[in-house]
Amino acid sequence: MSRHDHTPHTAGRFGFDAPRTQPIERSIAWAGQHGFRYIDFQADVPPNDIASFDAARVRQVRALCERHGVALGIHPSSAINNAEYVPIMAGAVDDYLAANLDLAVRLGCGWIIGHGGYHFGDLDARRGVAIARIKRLLEAAERSDITVFFENHNREPEHAEMHYLPHTVEETRWFFDAIDSPHFKWAFNVAHGNLVADGWHGFLAAFGAGNIGQVRLNDNNGDYEVHLVPGEGNIDFAALFAALRDAGYEGWFNLGFGGEADKIRVKDWFTGLL
Repeated sequence: MSRHDHTPHTAGRFGFDAPRTQPIERSIAWAGQHGFRYIDFQADVPPNDIASFDAARVRQVRALCERHGVALGIHPSSAINNAEYVPIMAGAVDDYLAANLDLAVRLGCGWIIGHGGYHFGDLDARRGVAIARIKRLLEAAERSDITVFFENHNREPEHAEMHYLPHTVEETRWFFDAIDSPHFKWAFNVAHGNLVADGWHGFLAAFGAGNIGQVRLNDNNGDYEVHLVPGEGNIDFAALFAALRDAGYEGWFNLGFGGEADKIRVKDWFTGLL
């Protein structure tokens, strides 16, 4: 599968977040065996930390992806604050993103997930910093023909000290109004949308399906961030799939919940909704 094949047939429209506790090689093989064609993975801690990918391991991962027809993307940690402006720390964030992008290039990845970061009530100070940092990431990604999938974040409780950026339609629009590139696409996180007044319906109405790079799926009850297996919360997935179908979405879905059996069962359910 081409690393930029983002319009798969129905049978191949699902991927998942790889478990951080097992080698990515195992996730690739399992994906191929069970009909998943896309994997997001983090390269932060063993056994998949960036330093572990020497030339031999890179060759092995690329060969496995080719053999199993799996496309790979890197999902940097949202705990790293892309809205950071404090000297020294801001440089470390840039270095972190550059290292993840370099690994994505070496592995032949098609995408890297982008996050806006978070603020502590100092939103005005951090908004421009976050947009500028995503622009720098995108400029580097474009040179390597890698797409940035930009994710809408989750809402934190009203009186929490920190708040993710962006988590509403308005905040998400700041980034898409400021950045125009065919390599900048939306990672539509449905469960995060379910946590705000806009709802996932509001996000889809605001941005449509034309620039979605992936749809991220798990469930919750609309009150706080938790990755429930679909059917355990209150998201109406039949309505979601109908809305995406009506909007013309033909891309893929990333499953971010549960164990292997859950993913297989829900993939079969969602395939029926397509």
